[in-house]
Amino acid sequence: MTNRKIEYWVIPPEADAEFVAHMEEVLETYAQPYNPEVPVICMDEQPVQLLKEVRQPIPATATHAKRVDYEYERAGTANIFMFTEPLAGWREVAVREKKTKLDWATEIARLLEGRYAKCEKVILVCDNLNTHTKGAFYETFAPERARNLVRRIEFCYTPKHGSWLNVAENELSSVTRQCVSGRRFGDIETIRAETAAWSTDVNATQRGVDWQMTINDARGKLLSIYPKIKR
Repeated sequence: MTNRKIEYWVIPPEADAEFVAHMEEVLETYAQPYNPEVPVICMDEQPVQLLKEVRQPIPATATHAKRVDYEYERAGTANIFMFTEPLAGWREVAVREKKTKLDWATEIARLLEGRYAKCEKVILVCDNLNTHTKGAFYETFAPERARNLVRRIEFCYTPKHGSWLNVAENELSSVTRQCVSGRRFGDIETIRAETAAWSTDVNATQRGVDWQMTINDARGKLLSIYPKIKR
């Protein structure tokens, strides 16, 4: 029997008008010039397993790498929320115990009432998860506060199976590779501290995101996903 190598790709759908509509809206949003009064913010999230060491690791020496016992103790899970403003070269990680509507709405409110308090509106690029809704604010805050938050958000949803269009997914991949992957975090406080340090370092050294793909590019290179117009 011959073993065949499997390659994993983000495979776009066949002709799909809804996919195209959301894709073009995202691409048009990314093409807008930077406007600090109406910033474009991208967000994504992922769970992470918390693992406690059962034996104290042996520190690295000049002749030997750090030694970590293969055994560990599961300590529950946490959820990483990634927020990034691509044209400003800014990103921030928030870590919470859960990924409910309340958690999501609380983190968005923190940004709107903090970093973006003076912005009349923000454009929020995210996937259409059932927790990413206007109603989430009304399930979390009193109606007046909820309305004040919702009226300042312009949602721009990525298409289903189109998460590659979300800049925050790229940033989430970076923090996973550079900070989280291959490490054991036994509690939320530790992973919060480590991801905060990562954000601070990257924000100080990395420029904004230079998104290259345009609507015209999509119409030329992704022609197969555009529906055939029936006449």
